[in-house]
Amino acid sequence: MAELLLRGARVIDPFQDLDGVMDVAVARGRIAEVGRGLSGEGREVLEAEGLVLAPGFLDLHVHLRDPGREDEETLESGLRAAVRGGFTAVCCMPNTDPPLDNASLVEDLVLRARGLGLADLFPVGCVTREREGKELAEMGLMFAGAARVRAFSDDGDPVADSGLMRRALQYVRKFGGVIVSHPEDRSLSRGGQVNEGLASFSLGLRGIPALAEEVMVARDLLLAEETGARLHLAHLSTAGSVRLLREAKSRGVRVTAEATPHHLVLSEADIRDYDPVYKVNPPLRTPEDVRELRRALADGTLDAVATDHAPHSPEEKEREFEYAPFGVVGMESAFPVLHTELVEKGELGLPVLIERLTRGPARVLGLKPPEYGEGIRPGARADLVLVDPAAEWVIDASAFASRGRNCPFQGWRVRGKVALTMKNGKVVHKAPEYRRAFSRDGG
Repeated sequence: MAELLLRGARVIDPFQDLDGVMDVAVARGRIAEVGRGLSGEGREVLEAEGLVLAPGFLDLHVHLRDPGREDEETLESGLRAAVRGGFTAVCCMPNTDPPLDNASLVEDLVLRARGLGLADLFPVGCVTREREGKELAEMGLMFAGAARVRAFSDDGDPVADSGLMRRALQYVRKFGGVIVSHPEDRSLSRGGQVNEGLASFSLGLRGIPALAEEVMVARDLLLAEETGARLHLAHLSTAGSVRLLREAKSRGVRVTAEATPHHLVLSEADIRDYDPVYKVNPPLRTPEDVRELRRALADGTLDAVATDHAPHSPEEKEREFEYAPFGVVGMESAFPVLHTELVEKGELGLPVLIERLTRGPARVLGLKPPEYGEGIRPGARADLVLVDPAAEWVIDASAFASRGRNCPFQGWRVRGKVALTMKNGKVVHKAPEYRRAFSRDGG
């Protein structure tokens, strides 16, 4: 593996509170040197002036569909989509077929991911056996096994039984795991298609009220407070959920939370012509909800951005709105969309966005070096992303590495692009327009 020098990039490393222009040398899969004026002799050189170098991103919430629905996504296509989006680590949710409810299943998935050499895989195990919400899964064995599962969820479905959720929180507290809540009260959301309000009224579709999320957020916060366990709230979408989260954090509840790019950027007003690409769960909410989510992301109430990447086959997704499944793909569009809509418009600093894609997610899982989060320092694994904040381009879902094409940002003109992703010192993605950026430097 040739030594590589990334010269003159703006280095943003939230793990070390580092933000400055410098050179970074990579050798034998690790960062060899960090500084100014490093020699390029004997190294392949990438002139990175004007680009931003950061630790590889971590996505807390993706649906890779493997095993069971490889027609929608395979492990390989999903991880290729990840590195194209700048993610060198992802957490795959357990609503597969069969569900990830035991140690052997998650360990097999991790081994297969390692063989691909694209991105690290941190599987999320089931809270309940078969995701049926009846009895607890082998969470302790999954945590203690070779895959070291840290987080557990029945995502796609809530754990409806409050007593069972309480026992799950008590159980994971014993070994330091975290329960990831899918906050949805099905008695309030059942049959709903869009947000209850303008969208449901104008489209004539059954609505999903904000209360369906907020009731379950309130329940799970109370259970986490009572048990002292760690709780993570997935894909928050309403201002009311943000208020409950803020209040709980102020009381010292051990809770973290995420929001998705589509909930941070789109609202119910963006749903057009009954296009099912906008059908997500939780649904796109009001512009005021979007504003509150953005404020919460900026001030740290929301700890992370997670894509909730959910590919579907065209045959399933391109049906009448009422019969189409929920979900959008998001890993390959996440950074450019958030950079365009939040950073370029002055609502979020670029270092803050990168923090919410790196250190924030690592804190949620409790990951520590060398698993993830070594940062950009000598001796650390070279898991890096290089982004071009000035690149303007049009999102084309037909060119995605993901098998999913259900992207609500199709055709958007954006500013900001992942130019290169490196895993263990190996370039695993390089955007076509940067392929000639390498040059030899004799000194």
